[in-house]
Amino acid sequence: MITNKLYYGDNLKVLRERIPNNSIDLIYLDPPFNSKAPYNILYNEPTGELSEAQITAFEDTWHWTEEAERTFQEIIDKGSPEVIKMMSSFIEFIGRNDVMAYLTMMCIRLLELQRVLKETGSIYLHCDPTASHYLKIVMDTIFGKKNFRNEIVWCYYGASSPGQRQFSRKHDIIFWYSKGDNWIFNTEDVRVPYAESTLKRIKTTPTSIFHGKRTKRTAHEKGKIVEDYWYIPAVVSTAKERLGYPTQKPEALLDRILKASSNAGDTVLDPFCGCGTTIVEAHRLNRKWIGIDVTHLAINLIKLRMKNTYKLEPKKDYEVIGEPGDLAGAKELASQNKYQFQWWAGSLIDAKPYGDKKKGPDTGIDGYIFFQERKEKISKIIVQVKSGTVQVKDIRDLGHVIDREKAEIGIFITLAKPTGPMVKEAIGKGYYRSDIYKKDYPKIQILTVAELLEGKKPDIPPTIHSYKRAKSKSIEGDGIPKENLELNFPDTNP
Repeated sequence: MITNKLYYGDNLKVLRERIPNNSIDLIYLDPPFNSKAPYNILYNEPTGELSEAQITAFEDTWHWTEEAERTFQEIIDKGSPEVIKMMSSFIEFIGRNDVMAYLTMMCIRLLELQRVLKETGSIYLHCDPTASHYLKIVMDTIFGKKNFRNEIVWCYYGASSPGQRQFSRKHDIIFWYSKGDNWIFNTEDVRVPYAESTLKRIKTTPTSIFHGKRTKRTAHEKGKIVEDYWYIPAVVSTAKERLGYPTQKPEALLDRILKASSNAGDTVLDPFCGCGTTIVEAHRLNRKWIGIDVTHLAINLIKLRMKNTYKLEPKKDYEVIGEPGDLAGAKELASQNKYQFQWWAGSLIDAKPYGDKKKGPDTGIDGYIFFQERKEKISKIIVQVKSGTVQVKDIRDLGHVIDREKAEIGIFITLAKPTGPMVKEAIGKGYYRSDIYKKDYPKIQILTVAELLEGKKPDIPPTIHSYKRAKSKSIEGDGIPKENLELNFPDTNP
Protein backbone atom coordinates (compact mmCIF):
# COMPACT_ATOMS: atom_id res chain seq x y z
CA MET A 1 0.00 0.00 0.00
CA ILE A 2 1.29 3.47 -0.90
CA THR A 3 1.57 5.51 2.30
CA ASN A 4 3.16 8.74 1.02
CA LYS A 5 0.72 11.25 -0.42
CA LEU A 6 0.79 14.62 -2.15
CA TYR A 7 -2.49 16.54 -2.29
CA TYR A 8 -3.46 19.40 -4.59
CA GLY A 9 -6.17 21.52 -3.02
CA ASP A 10 -7.24 23.65 -0.08
CA ASN A 11 -5.63 22.12 2.99
CA LEU A 12 -8.74 22.74 5.10
CA LYS A 13 -10.82 20.58 2.77
CA VAL A 14 -8.10 17.93 2.52
CA LEU A 15 -7.67 17.78 6.30
CA ARG A 16 -11.39 17.39 6.87
CA GLU A 17 -12.01 14.82 4.15
CA ARG A 18 -8.78 12.84 4.01
CA ILE A 19 -6.82 12.92 7.28
CA PRO A 20 -8.16 10.79 10.19
CA ASN A 21 -8.13 11.75 13.86
CA ASN A 22 -4.91 11.10 15.79
CA SER A 23 -3.00 9.86 12.74
CA ILE A 24 -0.04 12.27 12.42
CA ASP A 25 3.16 12.13 14.47
CA LEU A 26 4.67 15.47 13.47
CA ILE A 27 3.30 18.58 11.76
CA TYR A 28 5.48 21.34 10.34
CA LEU A 29 3.76 24.28 8.70
CA ASP A 30 5.14 27.41 7.12
CA PRO A 31 1.96 29.30 6.25
CA PRO A 32 1.73 32.71 4.57
CA PHE A 33 2.67 35.51 6.95
CA ASN A 34 0.11 38.08 5.74
CA SER A 35 2.95 40.21 4.41
CA LYS A 36 0.65 41.78 1.79
CA ALA A 37 3.15 40.95 -0.95
CA PRO A 38 3.12 38.71 -4.02
CA TYR A 39 5.64 35.88 -4.02
CA ASN A 40 7.06 35.49 -7.50
CA ILE A 41 9.11 32.74 -9.09
CA LEU A 42 11.80 34.30 -11.27
CA TYR A 43 13.26 32.09 -13.97
CA ASN A 44 16.68 31.96 -15.55
CA GLU A 45 17.33 31.39 -19.22
CA PRO A 46 19.54 28.40 -20.08
CA THR A 47 22.42 30.86 -20.53
CA GLY A 48 22.12 31.83 -16.86
CA GLU A 49 20.72 35.27 -17.62
CA LEU A 50 17.61 36.40 -15.77
CA SER A 51 14.48 35.92 -17.84
CA GLU A 52 11.65 38.38 -18.11
CA ALA A 53 9.38 35.50 -17.19
CA GLN A 54 7.80 35.80 -13.78
CA ILE A 55 5.08 33.70 -12.23
CA THR A 56 3.16 34.68 -9.12
CA ALA A 57 3.27 31.56 -6.97
CA PHE A 58 0.82 33.05 -4.50
CA GLU A 59 -0.21 36.42 -3.09
CA ASP A 60 0.30 36.68 0.64
CA THR A 61 -2.63 39.04 1.12
CA TRP A 62 -5.81 38.40 3.06
CA HIS A 63 -9.05 40.39 3.08
CA TRP A 64 -12.20 40.27 5.14
CA THR A 65 -14.64 38.80 2.66
CA GLU A 66 -17.92 36.91 2.80
CA GLU A 67 -15.90 33.69 3.03
CA ALA A 68 -13.95 35.05 6.01
CA GLU A 69 -17.21 36.00 7.70
CA ARG A 70 -18.63 32.51 7.14
CA THR A 71 -15.46 30.88 8.47
CA PHE A 72 -15.48 33.10 11.55
CA GLN A 73 -19.12 32.22 12.21
CA GLU A 74 -18.32 28.51 11.87
CA ILE A 75 -15.64 28.88 14.54
CA ILE A 76 -18.11 30.64 16.83
CA ASP A 77 -20.79 28.00 16.18
CA LYS A 78 -18.63 24.91 16.60
CA GLY A 79 -15.55 25.92 18.56
CA SER A 80 -14.79 25.21 22.20
CA PRO A 81 -15.66 27.90 24.77
CA GLU A 82 -12.00 28.89 24.95
CA VAL A 83 -11.67 29.29 21.17
CA ILE A 84 -14.96 31.21 20.95
CA LYS A 85 -13.82 33.58 23.68
CA MET A 86 -10.44 34.12 22.00
CA MET A 87 -11.84 34.82 18.52
CA SER A 88 -14.62 37.04 19.88
CA SER A 89 -12.02 39.08 21.76
CA PHE A 90 -9.84 39.32 18.67
CA ILE A 91 -12.63 40.62 16.47
CA GLU A 92 -13.66 43.15 19.11
CA PHE A 93 -10.08 44.36 19.47
CA ILE A 94 -8.87 44.06 15.84
CA GLY A 95 -12.09 44.48 13.89
CA ARG A 96 -13.16 42.90 10.62
CA ASN A 97 -10.04 43.62 8.57
CA ASP A 98 -7.13 41.92 6.80
CA VAL A 99 -5.40 40.86 10.02
CA MET A 100 -8.58 39.28 11.33
CA ALA A 101 -9.10 37.49 8.02
CA TYR A 102 -5.63 35.99 8.35
CA LEU A 103 -6.19 34.88 11.96
CA THR A 104 -9.54 33.36 11.03
CA MET A 105 -7.92 31.41 8.18
CA MET A 106 -5.22 30.14 10.54
CA CYS A 107 -7.53 29.34 13.45
CA ILE A 108 -9.87 27.06 11.49
CA ARG A 109 -6.89 25.13 10.12
CA LEU A 110 -5.06 24.85 13.42
CA LEU A 111 -8.21 23.33 14.93
CA GLU A 112 -8.09 20.62 12.26
CA LEU A 113 -4.36 20.10 12.76
CA GLN A 114 -4.92 19.60 16.49
CA ARG A 115 -7.53 16.96 15.65
CA VAL A 116 -5.28 14.91 13.36
CA LEU A 117 -2.21 15.03 15.63
CA LYS A 118 -1.45 12.00 17.78
CA GLU A 119 -1.34 12.35 21.57
CA THR A 120 2.43 11.82 21.38
CA GLY A 121 2.76 14.20 18.43
CA SER A 122 4.21 17.69 18.02
CA ILE A 123 3.46 20.68 15.83
CA TYR A 124 5.98 23.30 14.69
CA LEU A 125 4.41 26.54 13.44
CA HIS A 126 6.82 28.71 11.46
CA CYS A 127 6.03 32.43 11.35
CA ASP A 128 7.78 35.78 11.22
CA PRO A 129 7.56 38.61 13.78
CA THR A 130 4.72 40.34 11.91
CA ALA A 131 2.25 37.65 13.00
CA SER A 132 3.91 35.65 15.78
CA HIS A 133 2.36 37.57 18.70
CA TYR A 134 -1.16 36.84 17.46
CA LEU A 135 -0.45 33.24 16.51
CA LYS A 136 1.07 32.48 19.93
CA ILE A 137 -2.29 33.31 21.53
CA VAL A 138 -4.11 31.12 18.99
CA MET A 139 -1.73 28.22 19.66
CA ASP A 140 -2.03 28.62 23.44
CA THR A 141 -5.79 28.44 23.14
CA ILE A 142 -6.01 25.48 20.75
CA PHE A 143 -3.12 23.32 21.98
CA GLY A 144 -3.01 24.52 25.59
CA LYS A 145 -0.48 26.70 27.41
CA LYS A 146 0.87 23.69 29.26
CA ASN A 147 1.79 22.04 25.95
CA PHE A 148 3.98 24.93 24.82
CA ARG A 149 7.48 23.49 24.52
CA ASN A 150 9.67 26.14 22.89
CA GLU A 151 9.76 29.39 20.99
CA ILE A 152 12.58 28.67 18.57
CA VAL A 153 14.31 31.65 16.99
CA TRP A 154 15.79 30.82 13.62
CA CYS A 155 18.55 33.38 13.00
CA TYR A 156 20.26 34.05 9.68
CA TYR A 157 22.45 36.71 8.13
CA GLY A 158 21.80 39.13 5.29
CA ALA A 159 22.77 42.47 3.85
CA SER A 160 21.37 45.74 5.14
CA SER A 161 19.59 48.28 2.93
CA PRO A 162 20.71 51.80 1.97
CA GLY A 163 19.11 54.40 4.23
CA GLN A 164 17.96 51.76 6.72
CA ARG A 165 16.62 53.28 9.96
CA GLN A 166 16.18 50.16 12.09
CA PHE A 167 17.97 46.92 12.89
CA SER A 168 17.91 44.32 10.13
CA ARG A 169 15.11 41.80 10.53
CA LYS A 170 16.94 38.51 10.20
CA HIS A 171 15.04 35.94 12.20
CA ASP A 172 11.85 33.89 12.10
CA ILE A 173 9.86 32.41 14.97
CA ILE A 174 8.94 28.72 15.22
CA PHE A 175 6.47 27.71 17.94
CA TRP A 176 6.74 24.13 19.12
CA TYR A 177 3.75 22.60 20.90
CA SER A 178 3.09 19.03 21.88
CA LYS A 179 -0.42 17.63 21.97
CA GLY A 180 0.01 15.82 25.27
CA ASP A 181 2.42 15.15 28.11
CA ASN A 182 4.30 12.26 26.47
CA TRP A 183 5.96 13.89 23.48
CA ILE A 184 8.90 12.70 21.39
CA PHE A 185 12.22 14.46 21.90
CA ASN A 186 15.33 12.69 20.60
CA THR A 187 18.07 14.39 22.60
CA GLU A 188 20.92 12.47 21.01
CA ASP A 189 19.89 13.67 17.54
CA VAL A 190 19.94 17.39 18.37
CA ARG A 191 23.33 17.75 19.97
CA VAL A 192 25.93 20.15 18.59
CA PRO A 193 29.67 20.26 19.32
CA TYR A 194 30.87 22.23 22.33
CA ALA A 195 32.87 25.37 21.75
CA GLU A 196 36.59 24.92 22.18
CA SER A 197 36.51 27.41 25.06
CA THR A 198 33.93 25.25 26.85
CA LEU A 199 36.00 22.07 26.47
CA LYS A 200 39.06 23.91 27.73
CA ARG A 201 37.17 25.24 30.76
CA ILE A 202 35.89 21.75 31.64
CA LYS A 203 39.41 20.39 31.39
CA THR A 204 40.98 23.11 33.54
CA THR A 205 38.10 23.43 36.03
CA PRO A 206 36.55 19.97 36.42
CA THR A 207 33.92 20.99 39.01
CA SER A 208 31.39 23.84 39.39
CA ILE A 209 28.63 25.07 41.69
CA PHE A 210 25.18 24.06 40.39
CA HIS A 211 22.08 24.96 42.46
CA GLY A 212 24.24 25.42 45.54
CA LYS A 213 26.04 22.09 45.19
CA ARG A 214 29.47 21.38 43.82
CA THR A 215 29.15 19.04 40.85
CA LYS A 216 31.54 17.47 38.41
CA ARG A 217 31.72 19.06 34.97
CA THR A 218 31.24 16.62 32.12
CA ALA A 219 31.23 16.89 28.33
CA HIS A 220 28.96 14.57 26.36
CA GLU A 221 30.85 12.98 23.51
CA LYS A 222 28.25 14.20 20.99
CA GLY A 223 28.16 17.74 22.36
CA LYS A 224 25.38 19.73 24.03
CA ILE A 225 21.66 19.84 23.30
CA VAL A 226 21.19 22.86 21.07
CA GLU A 227 19.57 26.01 22.51
CA ASP A 228 16.30 27.50 21.27
CA TYR A 229 18.09 29.93 18.97
CA TRP A 230 19.41 28.34 15.81
CA TYR A 231 21.97 29.89 13.50
CA ILE A 232 21.23 28.20 10.17
CA PRO A 233 21.99 30.03 6.89
CA ALA A 234 18.97 31.02 4.83
CA VAL A 235 18.62 29.75 1.26
CA VAL A 236 20.35 32.73 -0.36
CA SER A 237 21.09 33.23 -4.04
CA THR A 238 24.43 31.39 -3.82
CA ALA A 239 23.18 28.44 -1.72
CA LYS A 240 23.81 25.05 -3.34
CA GLU A 241 20.37 23.77 -2.32
CA ARG A 242 18.56 26.78 -3.76
CA LEU A 243 15.68 25.64 -5.98
CA GLY A 244 13.72 28.79 -6.73
CA TYR A 245 10.53 28.62 -4.69
CA PRO A 246 9.97 31.98 -2.96
CA THR A 247 9.53 30.64 0.60
CA GLN A 248 12.08 27.82 0.46
CA LYS A 249 13.49 26.93 3.87
CA PRO A 250 16.90 25.31 4.53
CA GLU A 251 17.11 21.54 4.58
CA ALA A 252 19.16 21.78 7.79
CA LEU A 253 16.25 23.49 9.55
CA LEU A 254 13.80 20.71 8.67
CA ASP A 255 16.40 18.06 9.38
CA ARG A 256 16.73 19.25 12.97
CA ILE A 257 12.97 19.47 13.54
CA LEU A 258 12.31 16.04 12.05
CA LYS A 259 15.09 14.36 14.00
CA ALA A 260 14.06 16.03 17.25
CA SER A 261 10.35 15.20 17.20
CA SER A 262 9.83 12.09 15.08
CA ASN A 263 11.24 8.61 14.53
CA ALA A 264 11.74 6.41 11.49
CA GLY A 265 8.37 5.15 10.28
CA ASP A 266 6.43 8.07 11.77
CA THR A 267 4.06 10.12 9.62
CA VAL A 268 4.94 13.77 8.93
CA LEU A 269 2.44 16.31 7.59
CA ASP A 270 3.15 19.65 5.90
CA PRO A 271 -0.15 21.37 5.00
CA PHE A 272 1.58 24.30 3.22
CA CYS A 273 4.29 22.24 1.54
CA GLY A 274 5.46 24.74 -1.12
CA CYS A 275 8.54 23.36 -2.88
CA GLY A 276 8.59 20.29 -0.64
CA THR A 277 11.62 20.62 1.63
CA THR A 278 9.75 18.95 4.50
CA ILE A 279 8.82 16.06 2.24
CA VAL A 280 12.33 15.64 0.82
CA GLU A 281 13.89 15.55 4.30
CA ALA A 282 11.16 13.30 5.72
CA HIS A 283 11.75 10.80 2.93
CA ARG A 284 15.51 10.87 3.47
CA LEU A 285 15.00 10.17 7.18
CA ASN A 286 12.67 7.24 6.50
CA ARG A 287 9.51 8.99 7.66
CA LYS A 288 6.16 8.62 5.93
CA TRP A 289 4.90 11.92 4.59
CA ILE A 290 1.82 13.86 3.52
CA GLY A 291 2.10 17.18 1.68
CA ILE A 292 -0.67 19.59 0.71
CA ASP A 293 -0.53 22.67 -1.50
CA VAL A 294 -3.11 24.79 -3.29
CA THR A 295 -1.13 25.53 -6.48
CA HIS A 296 -0.08 23.27 -9.32
CA LEU A 297 3.19 25.20 -9.50
CA ALA A 298 4.13 23.75 -6.11
CA ILE A 299 2.82 20.26 -6.83
CA ASN A 300 4.69 20.09 -10.14
CA LEU A 301 7.92 21.34 -8.56
CA ILE A 302 7.67 18.70 -5.83
CA LYS A 303 7.06 15.92 -8.34
CA LEU A 304 10.17 16.95 -10.28
CA ARG A 305 12.13 17.25 -7.05
CA MET A 306 11.16 13.77 -5.85
CA LYS A 307 11.92 12.28 -9.26
CA ASN A 308 15.38 13.78 -9.49
CA THR A 309 16.29 13.49 -5.83
CA TYR A 310 15.10 9.94 -5.16
CA LYS A 311 13.96 8.68 -8.59
CA LEU A 312 10.39 8.46 -7.25
CA GLU A 313 7.45 8.38 -9.64
CA PRO A 314 3.82 9.35 -8.92
CA LYS A 315 1.35 6.44 -8.71
CA LYS A 316 4.22 3.99 -8.35
CA ASP A 317 6.05 5.37 -5.31
CA TYR A 318 3.55 7.89 -3.92
CA GLU A 319 0.06 9.15 -4.62
CA VAL A 320 -0.83 12.52 -6.10
CA ILE A 321 -4.42 13.27 -5.16
CA GLY A 322 -6.48 16.14 -6.55
CA GLU A 323 -4.76 16.44 -9.92
CA PRO A 324 -6.78 15.65 -13.01
CA GLY A 325 -6.52 11.97 -13.81
CA ASP A 326 -8.84 11.96 -16.80
CA LEU A 327 -10.42 14.31 -19.31
CA ALA A 328 -13.36 15.10 -17.02
CA GLY A 329 -10.97 16.15 -14.25
CA ALA A 330 -9.02 18.32 -16.66
CA LYS A 331 -12.20 20.06 -17.78
CA GLU A 332 -13.19 20.63 -14.19
CA LEU A 333 -9.82 22.23 -13.38
CA ALA A 334 -10.07 24.45 -16.48
CA SER A 335 -13.51 25.65 -15.40
CA GLN A 336 -12.25 26.42 -11.89
CA ASN A 337 -9.01 28.22 -12.71
CA LYS A 338 -7.55 28.56 -16.19
CA TYR A 339 -4.12 29.56 -14.86
CA GLN A 340 -3.84 26.45 -12.72
CA PHE A 341 -4.96 24.46 -15.76
CA GLN A 342 -2.24 26.02 -17.91
CA TRP A 343 0.45 25.22 -15.33
CA TRP A 344 -0.80 21.67 -14.96
CA ALA A 345 -1.13 21.01 -18.71
CA GLY A 346 2.33 22.44 -19.40
CA SER A 347 3.79 20.18 -16.73
CA LEU A 348 2.61 17.13 -18.70
CA ILE A 349 5.38 17.85 -21.21
CA ASP A 350 7.84 19.37 -18.67
CA ALA A 351 7.41 22.90 -20.03
CA LYS A 352 8.68 25.83 -18.00
CA PRO A 353 5.81 28.24 -17.23
CA TYR A 354 6.17 31.67 -18.80
CA GLY A 355 4.67 35.03 -18.03
CA ASP A 356 2.07 36.12 -15.53
CA LYS A 357 -1.19 36.56 -17.44
CA LYS A 358 -2.77 38.16 -14.39
CA LYS A 359 -0.09 40.87 -14.36
CA GLY A 360 0.53 41.69 -17.98
CA PRO A 361 -0.56 41.29 -21.63
CA ASP A 362 -0.88 37.91 -23.30
CA THR A 363 2.30 37.24 -25.30
CA GLY A 364 0.99 34.07 -26.92
CA ILE A 365 3.45 32.06 -24.84
CA ASP A 366 2.41 29.84 -21.94
CA GLY A 367 5.66 27.93 -21.61
CA TYR A 368 9.07 27.14 -23.00
CA ILE A 369 11.09 23.99 -23.62
CA PHE A 370 14.78 24.28 -24.52
CA PHE A 371 17.20 22.08 -26.39
CA GLN A 372 20.76 22.51 -27.59
CA GLU A 373 22.34 20.95 -30.68
CA ARG A 374 25.23 23.35 -31.12
CA LYS A 375 27.48 24.74 -28.43
CA GLU A 376 26.93 28.31 -29.53
CA LYS A 377 23.13 28.16 -29.73
CA ILE A 378 20.30 27.26 -27.38
CA SER A 379 17.08 26.51 -29.26
CA LYS A 380 13.60 26.98 -27.88
CA ILE A 381 10.16 25.48 -28.26
CA ILE A 382 7.07 27.63 -27.71
CA VAL A 383 4.20 26.06 -25.75
CA GLN A 384 0.60 27.30 -25.90
CA VAL A 385 -2.25 25.88 -23.81
CA LYS A 386 -5.94 26.37 -24.67
CA SER A 387 -8.82 25.28 -22.50
CA GLY A 388 -11.71 26.70 -24.54
CA THR A 389 -12.86 26.38 -28.12
CA VAL A 390 -10.12 26.27 -30.73
CA GLN A 391 -9.96 27.14 -34.41
CA VAL A 392 -7.51 27.39 -37.27
CA LYS A 393 -6.71 30.99 -36.34
CA ASP A 394 -5.04 29.71 -33.16
CA ILE A 395 -2.55 27.67 -35.19
CA ARG A 396 -1.83 30.62 -37.49
CA ASP A 397 -1.22 32.81 -34.42
CA LEU A 398 1.15 30.22 -32.96
CA GLY A 399 3.05 30.24 -36.25
CA HIS A 400 3.45 34.02 -35.96
CA VAL A 401 4.72 33.67 -32.37
CA ILE A 402 7.25 31.04 -33.49
CA ASP A 403 8.54 33.41 -36.19
CA ARG A 404 8.58 36.41 -33.83
CA GLU A 405 10.48 34.53 -31.13
CA LYS A 406 12.78 32.78 -33.64
CA ALA A 407 11.79 29.44 -32.13
CA GLU A 408 12.34 26.11 -33.84
CA ILE A 409 9.12 24.34 -32.81
CA GLY A 410 5.70 25.20 -31.41
CA ILE A 411 3.50 22.88 -29.32
CA PHE A 412 -0.23 23.54 -29.08
CA ILE A 413 -1.96 21.80 -26.14
CA THR A 414 -5.74 21.78 -26.39
CA LEU A 415 -8.52 20.49 -24.19
CA ALA A 416 -10.86 20.34 -27.19
CA LYS A 417 -10.36 18.14 -30.23
CA PRO A 418 -8.60 20.03 -33.05
CA THR A 419 -10.45 20.70 -36.28
CA GLY A 420 -9.39 19.44 -39.70
CA PRO A 421 -8.28 22.92 -40.86
CA MET A 422 -6.13 23.24 -37.70
CA VAL A 423 -4.34 19.98 -38.44
CA LYS A 424 -3.85 21.01 -42.08
CA GLU A 425 -2.47 24.41 -41.04
CA ALA A 426 -0.01 22.76 -38.65
CA ILE A 427 1.21 20.33 -41.32
CA GLY A 428 1.64 23.24 -43.72
CA LYS A 429 4.12 24.89 -41.40
CA GLY A 430 6.67 22.24 -42.34
CA TYR A 431 9.50 20.74 -40.31
CA TYR A 432 12.50 21.63 -38.22
CA ARG A 433 15.54 19.71 -39.47
CA SER A 434 18.00 18.46 -36.86
CA ASP A 435 21.44 18.03 -38.36
CA ILE A 436 22.68 16.30 -35.20
CA TYR A 437 19.94 13.69 -35.00
CA LYS A 438 19.37 13.56 -38.79
CA LYS A 439 15.65 13.86 -38.24
CA ASP A 440 12.76 16.14 -39.19
CA TYR A 441 10.49 17.34 -36.38
CA PRO A 442 7.06 18.87 -37.15
CA LYS A 443 7.30 22.65 -36.80
CA ILE A 444 3.87 22.86 -35.13
CA GLN A 445 2.55 19.94 -33.13
CA ILE A 446 -1.00 19.70 -31.78
CA LEU A 447 -1.48 17.56 -28.68
CA THR A 448 -4.77 17.07 -26.90
CA VAL A 449 -4.96 16.77 -23.12
CA ALA A 450 -6.58 13.36 -23.61
CA GLU A 451 -3.53 12.19 -25.59
CA LEU A 452 -1.14 13.52 -22.96
CA LEU A 453 -3.05 11.73 -20.21
CA GLU A 454 -2.66 8.53 -22.19
CA GLY A 455 1.11 9.03 -22.27
CA LYS A 456 1.73 10.65 -25.64
CA LYS A 457 4.73 12.99 -25.76
CA PRO A 458 5.77 15.71 -28.23
CA ASP A 459 8.20 14.74 -30.99
CA ILE A 460 11.15 16.97 -30.10
CA PRO A 461 14.95 16.72 -29.71
CA PRO A 462 16.37 15.80 -26.27
CA THR A 463 15.77 18.77 -24.00
CA ILE A 464 17.98 20.66 -21.59
CA HIS A 465 16.99 22.13 -18.26
CA SER A 466 16.73 25.88 -17.89
CA TYR A 467 16.49 26.00 -14.12
CA LYS A 468 19.03 25.66 -11.37
CA ARG A 469 18.92 22.15 -9.98
CA ALA A 470 20.05 20.40 -6.81
CA LYS A 471 21.95 17.19 -6.24
CA SER A 472 20.21 14.00 -5.23
CA LYS A 473 20.20 12.67 -1.69
CA SER A 474 20.73 9.31 -0.10
CA ILE A 475 18.06 7.89 2.16
CA GLU A 476 19.40 7.54 5.68
CA GLY A 477 20.60 4.04 6.35
CA ASP A 478 19.91 2.54 2.92
CA GLY A 479 23.37 2.78 1.46
CA ILE A 480 22.27 4.59 -1.71
CA PRO A 481 25.21 6.58 -3.12
CA LYS A 482 24.90 10.35 -3.26
CA GLU A 483 24.92 10.88 -7.00
CA ASN A 484 25.32 14.33 -8.48
CA LEU A 485 21.95 14.37 -10.18
CA GLU A 486 20.43 17.77 -10.81
CA LEU A 487 16.90 18.98 -10.21
CA ASN A 488 14.79 20.97 -12.65
CA PHE A 489 13.81 24.08 -10.71
CA PRO A 490 13.71 27.85 -11.34
CA ASP A 491 16.39 30.03 -9.84
CA THR A 492 15.15 32.89 -7.66
CA ASN A 493 15.51 34.60 -4.33
CA PRO A 494 13.78 32.81 -1.44
